[in-house]
Amino acid sequence: MTPFDKFHEECGIFGVFNHPEASNLAYLGLYALQHRGQESAGIVSSDGHMLHTHKDMGLVADIFTEDVLRSLPGSSAIGHVRYSTAGASKIENSQPFVVSGGLGNIAIAHNGNLTNAMEIRRELESYGSIFQSTMDTEVIVHLMAISREKTRLYRLIDALTRVQGAYSLLLVTEDALIAVRDPYGFRPLALGRVDSGMVVASESCAFDLIDATFEREIEPGEIVYIDQEGVTSYKPFAPVKKSPCVFEYIYFARPDSRIFGRNVYEIRKELGRQLARENPREADIVIPVPDSGMPAAIGYAQEAGIPLELGLIRNHYVGRTFIEPKQTIRHFGVKIKLNSVREILRGKRVVVIDDSIVRATTGRKIIKMIRSGGAKEIHFFISSPPTRYPCFYGIDTPTKSELIANSHSLEEIKKYITCDTLGYLSMEGLRHVVGGEENPYCYACFDGRYPVNFPIKIPEPQMPLFYNL
Repeated sequence: MTPFDKFHEECGIFGVFNHPEASNLAYLGLYALQHRGQESAGIVSSDGHMLHTHKDMGLVADIFTEDVLRSLPGSSAIGHVRYSTAGASKIENSQPFVVSGGLGNIAIAHNGNLTNAMEIRRELESYGSIFQSTMDTEVIVHLMAISREKTRLYRLIDALTRVQGAYSLLLVTEDALIAVRDPYGFRPLALGRVDSGMVVASESCAFDLIDATFEREIEPGEIVYIDQEGVTSYKPFAPVKKSPCVFEYIYFARPDSRIFGRNVYEIRKELGRQLARENPREADIVIPVPDSGMPAAIGYAQEAGIPLELGLIRNHYVGRTFIEPKQTIRHFGVKIKLNSVREILRGKRVVVIDDSIVRATTGRKIIKMIRSGGAKEIHFFISSPPTRYPCFYGIDTPTKSELIANSHSLEEIKKYITCDTLGYLSMEGLRHVVGGEENPYCYACFDGRYPVNFPIKIPEPQMPLFYNL
């Protein structure tokens, strides 16, 4: 099967403190964040004396049965969902990561990517440190272990002053929950309240499921320490230019979430409106590539005054693997997930809206599917600029050479995809929608301007986190 040409978010994290059903709430929180990772999931709970752990490969609903959740007692818990690339999909790399020793008992869950993790790991190994996984997260724990600070909080601060890159972290001990967001604010992290307890999540949609109240976003460079004394905020890091990931708005986050101060659905719909202003086209219908293209398609249709139709229907019940018949079916990998509606497409001039193009192999198959459904014209518009550069801040992206927009012109991509028209949202249009200079973002996947430098030259493949060290 050819995989969909989409970037994959690496992780989602959720934490709860001071609630009698902490593990159940963590389970529900991870369920709401399942879109951020589907390879493995884990929950660590604290009963005030010790930590209890359960991790496995697979989806949240399959891993956490009632019996498993009963084995995770306590009023505090953190959870993690993970997506991994081939070669790193193994239980040793699932999170949260748990250690016991001079630090006491502590578990950590991480969303992001430490760009200098390999360098630090090699240094630590030269001094005798033994690593249990290939996760960059484990580097933080080893740095805490060798710190000379007296408390776990200040050991954590000491460790984080040595790492670079993107990290939204949750840590749980016997008596506290700690949340951290890196100074650049690459990944989202929100603070909420449920009954007498506090909750933290990658996205606010996780609060809605458990009837928690959204309090605020954890700020870039902030550490939030939660214990029986209350909630304490620390800002120990030197200030830098904020660089939240703009692709969270474009694709990663759930549309019903509020991140970086804005509602994701409204942003995506406005991206579609801006796309229509920049790429007007006479057409009979607008159709989205479901599901991520839907809000932008709504915006495009409203701005252009063209009817919106569901010309592609998605099968929501497709697992991660399936058996293909021995007699090859053309475009089987796409057809198992999407099917065209001939009655809607036949004889129509169609505008197709998607959020991004990565390799373009799937886009090519989708356009051919629409063409075989009887469309007379196909105009393919993308609600983001051309993706030319890989991400190093917690996103699983192809290598630079695999990104079609890096090495091919617009006309060449159009010819490959076989559409009549191809258009992208401009960088100016994207900045206009998300806030421009008053709200800076990381646009590195579009313009190659990386906010955090790399200590070593990165060969292909581009993602250092996923080397089998």
